[in-house]
Amino acid sequence: MLVPRVPRAIAAPRKRHFARTYVQVLAAMVLGAAIGYLYPETGQSLKPLGDAFIKVIKMIIAPVIFLTIATGIAGMSDLQKVGRVAAKAMVYFLTFSTLALVVGLIVANIVQPGAGLNIDPASLDVEAVKGYVATAHEQSVTSFLMNIIPSTIASAFAEGDILQVLFFSVLFGIALAMTGETSRPVVTFLQALTAPIFKLVGILMKAAPIGAFGAMAFTIGKYGIGSVANLAILVATFYLTAFLFVFGVLGVVCRCNGFSIFSLVRYIKDELLLVLATSSSEAALPSLMEKMEKAGAARSVVSLVIPTGYSFNLDGTNIYMTIAALFIAQATNTDLSIADQILLLLIAMLSSKGAAGVTGAGFITLAATLSVVPSVPVAGMALILGVDRFMSECRALTNLVGNAVASLVVARWEGELDQSRMEAAFRG
Repeated sequence: MLVPRVPRAIAAPRKRHFARTYVQVLAAMVLGAAIGYLYPETGQSLKPLGDAFIKVIKMIIAPVIFLTIATGIAGMSDLQKVGRVAAKAMVYFLTFSTLALVVGLIVANIVQPGAGLNIDPASLDVEAVKGYVATAHEQSVTSFLMNIIPSTIASAFAEGDILQVLFFSVLFGIALAMTGETSRPVVTFLQALTAPIFKLVGILMKAAPIGAFGAMAFTIGKYGIGSVANLAILVATFYLTAFLFVFGVLGVVCRCNGFSIFSLVRYIKDELLLVLATSSSEAALPSLMEKMEKAGAARSVVSLVIPTGYSFNLDGTNIYMTIAALFIAQATNTDLSIADQILLLLIAMLSSKGAAGVTGAGFITLAATLSVVPSVPVAGMALILGVDRFMSECRALTNLVGNAVASLVVARWEGELDQSRMEAAFRG
């Protein structure tokens, strides 16, 4: 007896390996590093490629934030939910930002990366960091809060300030929700506009390998791999601490909320490689928001948590600040008591918020912190200026993972996380 054959399901064609974005970015990084190492001048001349890509991505950030927030809030039937999500996000940010500072402080005390250098602060080049210190003095919590309010609606979008766009978008979304049926045509238009804007993000991301190639060639060509060797212990300590924080602390948080940090990191590998190449977490902001939505987090949560987290949830920057501050103290034989270190921690908590959103925020927040703590010489920042670029990559990577975790955790707390969609997305 013949058994009828059951036709096999036709699988969707799989992408060729090199067609995947992360493979292209990785290959571009390797090629860029080789060019920068073998031909330093040529590598430095390729800087415009990386700058142009980051500029192109920043161009689209403001519309993405505005559309996702405005439509997300307008779709909420309960406006109290907006305040609830924002409050939960801020509690999360404050808790884990502080924890990142504490972890950095503990590791720096155990490893003591600056011990034995015996550097005289008077011998350091103060002029090299003068500009950063001046910028730090201009930053304060009050000026930061005032800067959230844009001069005009147009200026927020023209300048591309994330917090200003966020501020207006939240208010506009609330206004749409309160207007009711009258605002329905506006909401429908904004929802229709969202699709082509995210399609544009996909088109622009095709240039990611070119941007990664230029940025990596410039970094290696200008700073050289040899510049890391002199301060290898500091760089290694920072990377190790960030690794422990992500896969230890954030790993536990993920496990308690029903998913694995390893699955999440694998899911956002394209964004991580892009950040690694460009040293800019903003380059991955639009695609990260889109991926978190595809992973089952509600748009209303993602659109609030991730843009806000880019200014308030800087885990990598906080780890960097305490490790760098203690490295300078140890290298210059500056004795810090427990009370001094607690003061350093408290000031870092405030300064990290005051300089949020400023270009080069990591180095500037460190300058702001050391300017207030009289024990540690600000001139000591000249010691780490040469390797700051290499540490900025790790800062950006840690910040990105921290915000991805925050969006899923806050969505789950709010009952707005589709677990089955998340698991399907993580499986690819």
